[in-house]
Amino acid sequence: MPDPVHHARFVEIVGERNVLTAPEDMAPFLREWRDLYQGETPMVLRPGTREEVSAVLAHADSNGLKIVPQGGNTGLVGGQIPCDPEREVVLSLGRLNRIREVDAEGFAMTVEAGATLQAIHDAAAEADRMFPLTLGSQGSCQIGGNISTNAGGTAVLAYGNTRDLVLGLEVVMPDGRVLEGLRSLRKDNTGYDLKQLFIGSEGTLGVVTAAVLKLFPRPRAQDVAFAGIASPHDALALFASARARAGSMLTGFELMPRVGIEFTLRHLAGARDPLAEAHPWYVLMELSSGTETGEGENPTRALMETILGEAFEAGLVSDAALAESQAQAASFWHLRHGMSEVQREEGGSIKHDVSVPVASVPDFLDEAIAAVEAMVPGCRPVPFGHMGDGNIHFNVSQPVGADKAGFIARWDEMNELVHGIVHRFNGSISAEHGIGRLKRDLLAEVKSPLELELMKRVKAAFDPNTTLNPGRVL
Repeated sequence: MPDPVHHARFVEIVGERNVLTAPEDMAPFLREWRDLYQGETPMVLRPGTREEVSAVLAHADSNGLKIVPQGGNTGLVGGQIPCDPEREVVLSLGRLNRIREVDAEGFAMTVEAGATLQAIHDAAAEADRMFPLTLGSQGSCQIGGNISTNAGGTAVLAYGNTRDLVLGLEVVMPDGRVLEGLRSLRKDNTGYDLKQLFIGSEGTLGVVTAAVLKLFPRPRAQDVAFAGIASPHDALALFASARARAGSMLTGFELMPRVGIEFTLRHLAGARDPLAEAHPWYVLMELSSGTETGEGENPTRALMETILGEAFEAGLVSDAALAESQAQAASFWHLRHGMSEVQREEGGSIKHDVSVPVASVPDFLDEAIAAVEAMVPGCRPVPFGHMGDGNIHFNVSQPVGADKAGFIARWDEMNELVHGIVHRFNGSISAEHGIGRLKRDLLAEVKSPLELELMKRVKAAFDPNTTLNPGRVL
């Protein structure tokens, strides 16, 4: 039961209907979608303004309560799930969901933290602009969560991570003070760039309530190809050739194994195999151009045909389908974006969100696949992801018919094996999902003592009472 004094104060701030205490009302905020974490909290708060967020934090900071900020609850490392039934209060930002301003001429947009990524895409499109951050969960994930985790996605190759897409932030500090930083300046060298400390901090330093985002010209020509290949080594050669030919017009380059395609075809509504025959691996490649397309003239189509033609001649591609419509292009991306969610239908899945230098991706995959198959005979590695930036989601599904709980019990053991290989390739154990609770204890293995000391000093300076997300990241 929530403390009556705190409960009364929070009702005063956000209104009775926005202080949730009934188990059935709180349940959606306490379950992580992969079922790795089941949360406990005395209450869930749903503020509707930054002033309400400020008042909530000020009360919590003064009274020893802990605040767990939560966006769309699509996080994959447990950072958004409360674990203290007495003191950790969930702060859901979903009601702060306004698109405050779209500045089409300045290629910028001001949005509140609870706006879904899809709503931001739609608002940009209405202004004939584009916001490039693209995720499979964009219908439910919120921009505040994307910012707090420095989300990546399928467009990093051309546009960068979330931190490359943010111009300014409005942040409520743990003591309730508001950092006013909603500026759309492209150049500002007046001291430390404080916004970058909050981006990727996973809600441990402050609560983002609004942001100014970069917009880009909407592509006027775009082509998507789905190619069957023999190996990741051929994918790397294809990537190098496509990048050399297309330069900045190469806006997507995703790698997928046949087993992942089979999972998707079995379990994802509307999924169809783009190619007539099965191939060991696949590449989804996208080219985009801001050039207006004249009649009979399509700069991306001609370039895609050239790239694929050269790849066929070089023996890098066995077969390929070139999307003939936006609907067909969307169906290709549907296969890729659905690949993560369908794995749960195949039983237990041990996840790794890793990155290595792009040139090392094939060798890493060769070594890591062999290692996990030797560790768990019959397991089904499903490595897929953003080959163009070296980020591979190295997931491993249980053997067919195996005991799910027994397989998942080897999570730490398999993580240690895969992360050891990542380390040898000078990679990262968290490419885009963050640290949260899941990988917190691994930081000491990949960060130097000085790096950890500086991170702890930043946390202490910003949040001396550890009010925000205690036990996450550090």
